[in-house]
Amino acid sequence: MTDRRFLRAARGVAHDSLAGALEGHHLTPGLWHRIAWPLVDLCDSPGGARDRQLLMGTRFCVLTSEAGQVFGFDEDDGYCGWLESGALGPDNAPTHWVAAPATHLYPAPDIKTRESGRLSMGARLQVTGFEGAFAETPAGYVPRVHLRALGDWRDDPVAAARDLLGTPYLWGGNSRDGIDCSGLVQVARRACGLPCPPDSDLQRAMSGADVVPGAEEPGDLVFWAGHVALVLAPGQMIHANAHHMAVVIEDLETAIARIAAGGSQVLRRLRV
Repeated sequence: MTDRRFLRAARGVAHDSLAGALEGHHLTPGLWHRIAWPLVDLCDSPGGARDRQLLMGTRFCVLTSEAGQVFGFDEDDGYCGWLESGALGPDNAPTHWVAAPATHLYPAPDIKTRESGRLSMGARLQVTGFEGAFAETPAGYVPRVHLRALGDWRDDPVAAARDLLGTPYLWGGNSRDGIDCSGLVQVARRACGLPCPPDSDLQRAMSGADVVPGAEEPGDLVFWAGHVALVLAPGQMIHANAHHMAVVIEDLETAIARIAAGGSQVLRRLRV
């Protein structure tokens, strides 16, 4: 494994799944936690550049630590990186997920109390009870109308992506506060219980049927080097992009021509 995004080793420590593959590393099974903050950056080095973001409830295996930062990998994708140690909480299994574009955490089951946090679509929570219109969780109270039980997925990734229309563009972002092209596709597909890796090159490598130009259907994916869009309707696509610095809907052929003018051609049209 040479892709650093999935290399479970750092600072002379490696996950025990790499036994025999790496020399001179201390092997460890790691220690599992859950992300306890609404959102945390997963970085390429301690306090370094953001690769992706992890939402509340994501399971994360810690392999080593350094000056308030921990290195490990998330269970969903096996994506490796560094994050702030304060973002970690106990490994309590979630029961529900945020199905709305975003919601708030409250310290009490009362909409007039000051919110204590903001959660994005896909965040996972352990619901311990209900009080009126609120679900009680270890992190606080959440409007129950914004939650679904794990396994109760949405049925249309296109509709899920459309719910994030207008979200500001953020490199490596995975939330309603900021999202990038592959983050939008992953959030939308996972909201429907569909598998999806985190980065556009990995998404482009997914198995599926290649689609000829002009035959795109809603839910198909269109790829360029370092970019991906979701077909919204015949002749339309939705994507998070740095041209508009937001999630926008564009005419498919107009966008293809604009991106081509910048030197990038469509690499694949995929139906998964």
